[in-house]
Amino acid sequence: MPFFNAPCLSHIFTAMKNLLITITICLISATSFSQKVYDFNPTCKEAYSEIIKLKLTTGKELIAKERQQNPNNLIPELLDGYIDFFTLFFNEDPTEYAARKDNFDKRIEAFDSGPSKTPFYRYSKALTYLQRAAIKIKFGERYGAGWDFKKANSLIKDNAEKYPSFQPNNMISGPIEVVIGTVPPGYKWITSLFGMKGNISEGMQVMRSFINSNDPYAKLLSNEAIFYYCYLMFYVENKPGEVFKLIQAKKLDLVNNHLFTYLAANLAINSKQNDYAAKIIEARNTSPEYMQTAAWDFEMGFVKLHKLQLDDAIEYLGQFLQKFKGKFYVKDVSEKMSWAYYLKGDKAEAEKYRQFTIKNGNTESDADKKAYRDARQGIWPNQILLKARILNDGGYQKEALALLQNKTIDDFPKPEEALEYTYRLARIYDDMGRDDEAIKYYQSAIKLGKTRPEYYAARAALQMGNIYENRNQKSLAIAAYKECLEMGDHEYKDSLDQRAKSGIARCKGE
Repeated sequence: MPFFNAPCLSHIFTAMKNLLITITICLISATSFSQKVYDFNPTCKEAYSEIIKLKLTTGKELIAKERQQNPNNLIPELLDGYIDFFTLFFNEDPTEYAARKDNFDKRIEAFDSGPSKTPFYRYSKALTYLQRAAIKIKFGERYGAGWDFKKANSLIKDNAEKYPSFQPNNMISGPIEVVIGTVPPGYKWITSLFGMKGNISEGMQVMRSFINSNDPYAKLLSNEAIFYYCYLMFYVENKPGEVFKLIQAKKLDLVNNHLFTYLAANLAINSKQNDYAAKIIEARNTSPEYMQTAAWDFEMGFVKLHKLQLDDAIEYLGQFLQKFKGKFYVKDVSEKMSWAYYLKGDKAEAEKYRQFTIKNGNTESDADKKAYRDARQGIWPNQILLKARILNDGGYQKEALALLQNKTIDDFPKPEEALEYTYRLARIYDDMGRDDEAIKYYQSAIKLGKTRPEYYAARAALQMGNIYENRNQKSLAIAAYKECLEMGDHEYKDSLDQRAKSGIARCKGE
């Protein structure tokens, strides 16, 4: 009698067959999973370098090459995220957003399909969420942006705990720490809702350590980190002079790296170095391989306006409005177009762009809010004060002062004009380094305008705080910054509150 009968053998063979199939499927799945890697190899490094210069087409070509040679490498997914981010952030084209917005979710899914026991797994997801948060803000999705920001924050903190020596963590965690620490009171609900806390001084120290690190990944990502660090040092630490020293010390390529070109030109305009900004923009490499953006028309339009070269300003700002598909700063630019025509004496075109200001763009930024408010009021500004403001904004202080020095407050009978005259004199003296005269007029501006809707009184308090802080008179500086924060609703409130809050934190060493 055989040891196994036929029916028994049949069951055993069937069971063995099913087991082998199951094992084979698991092995195939495991093999497929294990093939996914995060390999920042030379091709990926070259692609990243080109993308950070805003040479997006070259970057795409290198990504395609890497995918062909190493189809299981997930770094190309990370690099694609930069291309989507820069394209949407600078150009804000809603059609492009509709076409690309799902890419962020697909990228997250791709990272989830790869190995999780690597520092690049959470880092890649955190960076993707952070990029999407910034884009959502551009397209008015603030609540969704808050959730993405929280996810990025949680992921990078978790990654830092698991992989404390992985330097790229710091390129994300540093700026996040600073940004959370500077959230103005009007947006405190966001950080409270998501349970996030930040520290400005700690975040900036993290960034400083990162950009000076000899770690290979820190060196690879240094250009991107410097871009973030310069903006934070300029607006949060209030050290514009240090920013331009850093640009020179690091010998940043302002010609062939368009991200640095934009950084230097934009901050030069905002620090009233108008002629320097013009040189930077005009000297940039204009090869078609760089990302095409209306941002250059925007920047050059302001350069020309600040020199009161009105026809040129109209040309560049008009080109921006024609090319730009987004909504941020459309009202602000339209108002500047209206000003240019107004100063030329063309009231018809000035009124046309005033109406354009009302009907187009959005009011997400403080500059756009003010432009909209001004346009709705329907009041044309005093031409002398307007010219003085424009020249002052460009850094042409002697010319601006020449317009006002033979005037007195009695020459401006309207309350809002008397306030602006007082504030403008203070800003000019401030920019000329005549601090005592600046403080005198800032104090007068605060008295005249602390209950008014214009921004002048709040900005006067902020600037006075800056003067005291630079003199190391910390208690006086904190008092001035608090006075700025305590003023009610006014133009530019969010941005001024944020800067005042940063000033208090600096003075307290937080």
